[in-house]
Amino acid sequence: MGWLKPKTADAKKLAIDPPQPQEGRHGIAIAVCVKNEARYIGEWVRFHRAVGIRHFHIYDNGSTDETCAILRDLLDADTLTIIPWAGRMKDVATGTTLNGQVIVFAHAILNFGGAYRWMAFIDVDEFLLPKEGHTVEQALEAVGGFPNVSLPWHMFATSGHATPPGGPLTLNYTMRGADPMTSKEDVRNFKCIVDPCEVTEVSVHQFQTREFGDLTANDAGKRFTRRARKSPEFYSNRFLQLNHYYTKSREELMAKLARGWAYDTSPTKYRDKVLSIVKSIEEDVVEDRAMIDFVERNRIDLGQ
Repeated sequence: MGWLKPKTADAKKLAIDPPQPQEGRHGIAIAVCVKNEARYIGEWVRFHRAVGIRHFHIYDNGSTDETCAILRDLLDADTLTIIPWAGRMKDVATGTTLNGQVIVFAHAILNFGGAYRWMAFIDVDEFLLPKEGHTVEQALEAVGGFPNVSLPWHMFATSGHATPPGGPLTLNYTMRGADPMTSKEDVRNFKCIVDPCEVTEVSVHQFQTREFGDLTANDAGKRFTRRARKSPEFYSNRFLQLNHYYTKSREELMAKLARGWAYDTSPTKYRDKVLSIVKSIEEDVVEDRAMIDFVERNRIDLGQ
């Protein structure tokens, strides 16, 4: 098994040797970092179990609420692994804070990836929504087995909610940024689903694979280079859509800003960035009811 080989001082990318595939590997796993997500983690798990996720590798960054208890109540040992993870590290030579998510994703691939056909690297405010078929795995059939899939963010902000509304998150927030491929800074980005046994380079939003280098496919299987996926021609959400519930209500947005981000050393920079993203999203929104239609059509119990 390979180990982490930082290419840069801030560890935004890590080179790895892909894990060996285990006999009978199958299904999709999610690797995710969490901290104090009790309010919505139940809905996130219930939805992703309903769309066929086989296992959840949860890297817990010191949660002090009921996050882990809820996870253990909803999932058994065959579907849940919780890894305690203190994510703040610095490069000795430069003093630069390392990107904890990149290290988590590389760790997940190297230690667990050999068991799965696919691994998805998303956050707990992001939902993998099949647009054709009932499961994520069925939706991925359109890529024809290509090992590196990039899904553009579909960014939802407050949807006009000043305070948290009752009921499920995914059914309350229906207004998203109109153009997922916008050139606005930090609004257009991607999360990835990969064949873990082919990955040779890891970062938060992009991967490289052994045979295809930096080529990545959209959900319809059309292949682009890492740079070219930013072009409007890359966009597709016909088979699989990534919903990113970025702020939730205005009240929760303010709490998000006060809390800061575990891997950002500048609270002021983080606040300015988040407010700029929200402004960009809400300047041009469209109603998107695809999640509501999917949940109702498939009678998914979101638990609220």
